[in-house]
Amino acid sequence: MSKERGGVFGRGEEFLKLFSKGAEFTKELMQENERLRRSLVQLEMQHSSAAQNPDDWEKLRHELAERIENLQAERDHALERLREVESENHHFAERYIEIEEENNALANLYVASFQLHSTLDLSEVLKIILEIVINLVGAEVFAIYVVDEKANRLEAVASEGAPLRSFPRVALGSGVIGSSVASGDTFCGDSRGPEDAEAPIACIPLRVQEQSIGAIAIYKLLQQKERFTPLDHELFTLLAGHAATAVFSSRLYANSERKLNTIQGFIDLLTK
Repeated sequence: MSKERGGVFGRGEEFLKLFSKGAEFTKELMQENERLRRSLVQLEMQHSSAAQNPDDWEKLRHELAERIENLQAERDHALERLREVESENHHFAERYIEIEEENNALANLYVASFQLHSTLDLSEVLKIILEIVINLVGAEVFAIYVVDEKANRLEAVASEGAPLRSFPRVALGSGVIGSSVASGDTFCGDSRGPEDAEAPIACIPLRVQEQSIGAIAIYKLLQQKERFTPLDHELFTLLAGHAATAVFSSRLYANSERKLNTIQGFIDLLTK
């Protein structure tokens, strides 16, 4: 009997719990329904107010259109600024490459100038000058001239791209080469002009203390080099000074060696 009553009471408690949960759920549904009803009433009131005041809709539409226009203007301004920044970055990248090339060229020139002054052998000096003009200036056909003071003319002593005999002797003050050497001014013409031994596209006079000792005459550039650059003109100035000093020193040394050998030979004859 007690078991039966316990079972009845147990089922009663479960029923009460289920009833309580159902009541709570029903209460929540009623609260949610009330909230939705109030929201619906509020929306109906807003709709009714807007319907009665069409100016409010027109004002809102105008504000939205103005806001959209402002946003579009801001977007266009941002895009324009982005294009400007990209252009600046491109310019900076190009300038960085140019500076790197200039630094490399100057570093190479420093090494080349060191090599120029590391020997007093004229043939070695001329060979180094040829390498500098090829690698740093980008010349394909050119010649190195020296002044023959007795004949008062210029003679080619080294060349690249054409046989040495194909470069003519030039009188001082005559033609592009002679005039450039006589005046001491570098000549730089059309880098893509016709190849002509009488009319080089560039001529760099070699001078030591205002004394003309020779010139570098360029007749043709390498295929990948389209024109002379501002850096080339700086290289011309630096190269002219270093090459002139190297050639002058090596010729002076060669002359002194010849004289020394002559004197030594004369002394040997006297002492025999």
